[in-house]
Amino acid sequence: MKLLLDSSSSLLFSLLLAQLPVFASASPVPQRRAGDLDKLTNQTRNLMRLAQELLREHAFDSDVESHRFRSLPEMSNRSANDLNNLELKPTLSKLHADLKLYEHHFEWLNMVSKKHHNPAVPKLKEMIREMKSLISLLHRQMQRVEAPRLTPATPSLPPQLPHHFDVLQSSHELLQHFKLFCDWAYRAFISLKPKASAAQ
Repeated sequence: MKLLLDSSSSLLFSLLLAQLPVFASASPVPQRRAGDLDKLTNQTRNLMRLAQELLREHAFDSDVESHRFRSLPEMSNRSANDLNNLELKPTLSKLHADLKLYEHHFEWLNMVSKKHHNPAVPKLKEMIREMKSLISLLHRQMQRVEAPRLTPATPSLPPQLPHHFDVLQSSHELLQHFKLFCDWAYRAFISLKPKASAAQ
């Protein structure tokens, strides 16, 4: 009887050993936790998508005069060539200050759009929520690498817009500008990723 039990145990043990490679391959590989720069990149891309959707919904046949917003971040001094030379802390600080400025402009646009019962209001609200989330995530990354927080420029917003067409034109101008900003910020976050990893 003892011999039978021993041989049964040995057989069971051998079977278990034979199955080990199968168990090992079946066990899920732990996923690499997405870093903050990955999340910043994804959220920026999502904001760019929202801006493009809103632009498509309110497309204009002719060019819109760009004079309503004088306090938007300067985009002409940002090019693809600059991306390789970006420094981590100053770039994060500047992007954070710029996003805060855009937040003020979009909150203003949301307010005047509500008054004119603009159908874009739900998507504008979604964009502002995403922007606040991105600002919060960016601030956390700044704290992690000890990047200074800059004081955003004071927004220079247009007076209350009396006509629905003026609101549409303002929306178009702001969204075009913000789309360019998101495109550049998206590339900047990708470029900063190795530098952020080295700093942590």
